[in-house]
Amino acid sequence: MLAQPINFLSWNVRGLNCPDRRSTVNATIASSSCHVVCLQETKLDNIDQFTAAFLGGHRLCSFAQRPANGTRGGILLLWDDLLLEMSNITFTTYCLSAMVRVRDSGVRFKITTVYGPTDPSLKDAFFAELISQKPPVGVAWIASGDFNQIYRARDKNKRNVNTSRINRFRATLTSCELKEIHLQNRRFTWSNERANPTLSKLDSFFCNADWDTTFNDHVLHALSSSLSDHCPLLLADDKGPRRPKTFKFENFWTSMPGFSEVVQKAWVEPVEHTEPHIILFHKLKKTAMRLS
Repeated sequence: MLAQPINFLSWNVRGLNCPDRRSTVNATIASSSCHVVCLQETKLDNIDQFTAAFLGGHRLCSFAQRPANGTRGGILLLWDDLLLEMSNITFTTYCLSAMVRVRDSGVRFKITTVYGPTDPSLKDAFFAELISQKPPVGVAWIASGDFNQIYRARDKNKRNVNTSRINRFRATLTSCELKEIHLQNRRFTWSNERANPTLSKLDSFFCNADWDTTFNDHVLHALSSSLSDHCPLLLADDKGPRRPKTFKFENFWTSMPGFSEVVQKAWVEPVEHTEPHIILFHKLKKTAMRLS
């Protein structure tokens, strides 16, 4: 059992070029109380610190990206670096992966977020790439994103499915030792939004047995959004996302022995950012944590 639940949000946002779209993504992230965000199809060939901080807010301002190919594709990973440490960040054609350490417990796991190809001729290369991401035995692993591929015929509302490709995807998941995390409240995650719509479950979370054992109280729900033809997916502990605890400064603290030392020690801790407003936020947050 983790002392601090870790909540994950995964979403194909269909582009972050427009300021209004970025604002909607920011609002969805803020309301979800998540600690890790995996965004697919950013359509941005470069995301700077300012854009990442705007999307994730002051809490999720650490990021890694798999740049888009022009205006196609693109993956963005955001996280709360007061809670989580990311290392060994790598990206390939369809995947962005990192090793995660939960700071308060030392729990470690691998995270992979994917944006799979729509072109049928590229599916097998994607499947091979996913297999290449499999960590060594004993390492917990979670993979999420827009796979652009169903792995069961019932994951599409129409009968025109490619059974051979489904079987190859299922074989890929078997090779990776990944199992699907059940989506509680929705059968499909994507719609072509036509009068007689095609509906499919293209977006998923998969995990291996080690991850499932560590995070066995997490459940997956779809959120609502009119921004994209894909719905956001929130993987959170079974009590649901919590509203962050409000910090309240007590005036009497200043007269207590050791107050100045606690504040000074928190204030001088290094912050791995260059933006002044982000540095200030982290210093204030660390000070609040030490005083609470």
